[in-house]
Amino acid sequence: MTITRRNILKVGAAAAALPLLGTKAFAQTEPLKVGFMLIGTVNDNGWNFGHATGAKYMKDQLGDAVAEPTVVENVPEGPDCERVLRELAQSGHKLIFAASFGYGDYVIKVAQQFPDVKFEHATGYQRSDNVATYNARFHEGRAVCGTIAGHLSKTGKAGYIGSFPIPEVVMGINAFTLAARKVNPDFTMTPVYISTWNDPAKEADTARAMIDQGIDVIAQHTDGPAALQVAEERGIVGGFGQGADMSAFAPNAQLTSIIDNWGPHYVEAAQAVIDGSWTSGDRWPGLKEGEVQIGPYGPKVTDEVKAAAEAIKQGQIDGTFNIFTGPINDHTGAERVPAGVTLTDAELLSMDWYVEGVNPPA
Repeated sequence: MTITRRNILKVGAAAAALPLLGTKAFAQTEPLKVGFMLIGTVNDNGWNFGHATGAKYMKDQLGDAVAEPTVVENVPEGPDCERVLRELAQSGHKLIFAASFGYGDYVIKVAQQFPDVKFEHATGYQRSDNVATYNARFHEGRAVCGTIAGHLSKTGKAGYIGSFPIPEVVMGINAFTLAARKVNPDFTMTPVYISTWNDPAKEADTARAMIDQGIDVIAQHTDGPAALQVAEERGIVGGFGQGADMSAFAPNAQLTSIIDNWGPHYVEAAQAVIDGSWTSGDRWPGLKEGEVQIGPYGPKVTDEVKAAAEAIKQGQIDGTFNIFTGPINDHTGAERVPAGVTLTDAELLSMDWYVEGVNPPA
């Protein structure tokens, strides 16, 4: 379906407006009401689709212990999300997931007003007694994708369509580039930030401009398949699905995809609220835990390249490989990470510099 404004959906049911139940008491014998606030639509076939799929998985696993999840789509990162969070809390939702980085300040503000409601902020960093954060080690998947790109790119030039230059995105650019340069030391990466998470027209125009400049592999940290569709149309080597398998849109151009598997966390968090054992904290699992998954390889990925990609994937699962172990130089050639040293999580989560091989945006 085409959605032109924010909709409020019940997963598995018809669209419905949020009921405002005021201060109605919540009894533990009632099904837990869980809300999800998304920046895009559930049919974006990427980031938001992944969270909606996770919400459905939670309901399937917990059955009558939870009500049909409420999913609010197309909520921008701004004052409107504060209103949506407040309406969810006022209408009896005792667990609310806010699934975009820019929601953070508003989550903290509303959570102070509803201390009996648990909030979880995806990709965030601010926490309180009733606000937790959760994320996934997407950069581990980028290392697998970069390995494939290093093997298959004919020009040795890749482009990266980014949303905003936040550490999560910079980290992905760097992981991809480091992995590709382990295969081809001359490999270069050109990132372009489009200042939005989901704008198909911008993503497509950026992909076309990249291809016109000799780039034959495109990665992305935006939500939809538009860039992959351009890659398919233009016949370049290809690109990578983001958040979900996008091969239906680019059966020849998708080389593989990074799939976000949020469902198990949503089950765990909801069960903890039901049990009364929920506590605030931060979680950041990856390939090892199955929260980050690598999708099927496309037809252009040879058996040799599959084996190389699988080796990088498995090394990150068993702990024998970390893409951020030195020596690592930055884009100016200065050493940033000495040989044998691995960046800490804190250093990754504050990353604001580019590795050698990246052509920084002006």
